[in-house]
Amino acid sequence: MKRNAVYAMSATKFLELIAKIKSVHSSICSKIPESYKIPEACSIWTKTQVDKKVPYQEKHALQQASILGNLEEFGVLKKSGLICNATGEQCDSNGELVKGRDISTVVEFGAGRGYLTQMLADCYGIKKVLLVERKSYKLKADRSLRQKESLVLERLRIDIEDLNLNAVESLLGVGYMAIGKHLCGPATDMTLRCCINEHCDGHTSEAATSYLRGLAIATCCHHLCQWKSYINKKYINDMGWGKEDFNAITWFTSWAVDADHGSELSAVDSSAQFEIVMRSEKKEVVCMESELVSGVEDIVRNMEAIDRAVLGFMCKDIIDIGRLMWVKQQQQLVQSELVKYVPLCVSPENRLLLASHSISL
Repeated sequence: MKRNAVYAMSATKFLELIAKIKSVHSSICSKIPESYKIPEACSIWTKTQVDKKVPYQEKHALQQASILGNLEEFGVLKKSGLICNATGEQCDSNGELVKGRDISTVVEFGAGRGYLTQMLADCYGIKKVLLVERKSYKLKADRSLRQKESLVLERLRIDIEDLNLNAVESLLGVGYMAIGKHLCGPATDMTLRCCINEHCDGHTSEAATSYLRGLAIATCCHHLCQWKSYINKKYINDMGWGKEDFNAITWFTSWAVDADHGSELSAVDSSAQFEIVMRSEKKEVVCMESELVSGVEDIVRNMEAIDRAVLGFMCKDIIDIGRLMWVKQQQQLVQSELVKYVPLCVSPENRLLLASHSISL
């Protein structure tokens, strides 16, 4: 549907949309920092010392570890250096109990099999876990997690759109961190609403509600994003775009991940090479205009794969920056950032949205 709508555009409108995407990206999305954080606490996973019964893939372990490392860097998770005794209580290197350092409850959205939470439980000794997932999976981490005597595990089989955290009895009066690595398309926007809007209505007492301490959401599958669900329509409208433009932008994002671009993508990820690619793309657009190409489908077919990938990444950034701007407008979140949390060679889906609450840990 989205592709057909793009191909139905006039060539002039298509080229104008691409030019505007480049302009918007250059003005508001050009400085997304790299933040590859592999904490020492996760070494048992990153050095493949985990239980052989647990499914292990290095690229997923690196992504999970960097998500947790960024939470640690952001102050949401406690710095590594604490260990757990046989009963799961946190101790220092001398085995002395550490008071007042309890790690927050964790809610993993789009949890799938739950292996992000598995790493979190193995490496940081969390006490309570809620896994939110609408589908049923085999080979879940639940069995391993339930073997941890000090950990309380609850799996909620529900669509995020229908979830009211204030109605979850085990979360009442509890501070929690929200994490997600498989929040495809609109699931990211639904998670932000679920975590943040729940605490803005002012109708219930603080003691009767849960409260967000921090979040880390790895965004992905932007081609699935929907106008009706997107969290910051005002941002899109302020750019002079509407629903049709948004749908086109989301479709372009598929170009970033539709092939293995190998070393080419790694080159594009540096600012110098990025500018080179953009200059060459501008020249190509001029050629297209001068040749009066008959239709959008022909223009797309004549684009180099690397040029489509660059445009796709631009569109992913534009969508995610809108989400970041929305988060920054929420008064209870005092710090937020969008980072590249793994290199492109690990995954092209490498943007992580971070935020922390005003309540100190």
